[in-house]
Amino acid sequence: MDLSAIQSALRERKLDGWLFYDHHHRDPIAYRLLGLPEKLHVTRRWFYLIPAQGEPQKLAHRVEPKHLDNLPGNKREYSSWQEQHQGLKDMLAGVKKIAMQYSENNQVPLIGLVDAGTVELIRSFGKEIVTSGDLVAQFEATLSAEQIASHFAARDAVDPIMAGAFKFIREKVNNGGTNEYEVQKFILRGFKEANLITDDPPIVGVNVNSGNPHYSPSREGAKPIREGDFVLIDMWAKLDQPGAVYYDITWTGYCGTNPSAEMRKVFSIVRDARDRAVERVQKAVRAGETVRGFEVDDVARGYIAGHGYGEYFTHRTGHSIGQEVHGNGANMDNLETHDERRIVPWTCFSIEPGIYLKDFGVRSEVNVFVGDGEARVTGEVQREIVIIS
Repeated sequence: MDLSAIQSALRERKLDGWLFYDHHHRDPIAYRLLGLPEKLHVTRRWFYLIPAQGEPQKLAHRVEPKHLDNLPGNKREYSSWQEQHQGLKDMLAGVKKIAMQYSENNQVPLIGLVDAGTVELIRSFGKEIVTSGDLVAQFEATLSAEQIASHFAARDAVDPIMAGAFKFIREKVNNGGTNEYEVQKFILRGFKEANLITDDPPIVGVNVNSGNPHYSPSREGAKPIREGDFVLIDMWAKLDQPGAVYYDITWTGYCGTNPSAEMRKVFSIVRDARDRAVERVQKAVRAGETVRGFEVDDVARGYIAGHGYGEYFTHRTGHSIGQEVHGNGANMDNLETHDERRIVPWTCFSIEPGIYLKDFGVRSEVNVFVGDGEARVTGEVQREIVIIS
């Protein structure tokens, strides 16, 4: 935990403090940001206040009094609920506007971790609670140089595996065919050989299944892949080492030489929506302007809707990427949530608009890294449907 950096960020945002609270590991963000042991045995509530100025304050139960001892600050202890309430009042006496892992109207569920009752309790003391979303993004979603290097190393392994998967399909189709599950297993073997790990198997969807954004094939239900089929592959992986960052991409291909006019049209709309969203981020970063997740989503969604396919774009434009494939930075979202979090330097996220029709679906996913004064796509960019021939 970098106390001085957190306090500086609080002052910059005109906040009086950041209040962390947990009970039975409800808030994993708190453990990561504060550097608390993930396996800490927590059966009683603890509170930790980082004020914008001065010493942090702790409140711990007498049954588990040492849980916060590795953190700086003054400690109070309690046993009864009356003592707990008074201890909270005392530790919050000098603050008014407080950040917590709270999301107004639960707009960002990954941040909305504090229970409603605790929010009510803190408000009953006359305190104003605001979301910690931007603070979490700054101190958890920002990546080190080593982590960015791990993302690029994953890219260098994953991009060839994607190309190899389409080649594998071609070879199999030429020799009797294959199915979604066989392609998925081919990709997973590639991950293992490249020392990559993933939290879930890749998506391989053919024809109607490519129109299901989170489809996953099974051994028993996998659809065959044959000549004339449309294929979507979504894969994500990271190096098998501590602190590694994911790389997450989606490509589409056609088994044959002549995709239908509708396939080409839909792909071009998705591709151009993707590129416009990337350009929105790049222009803002170059100009030193603030850009928020919902604004990027608006660009891609507006372009797709303007071409008559708005109802077929059923998910957000992109998500934060970190040590988890869905990280805690800003998402490119004004559909599922209204994400007002700022896109901050040294963060990574996906741009992946899609159009999902009855017979097939197209998604085109790239990763964007925002550095100091620049934003760039980190891997190979698909420009046309892959001709699997």
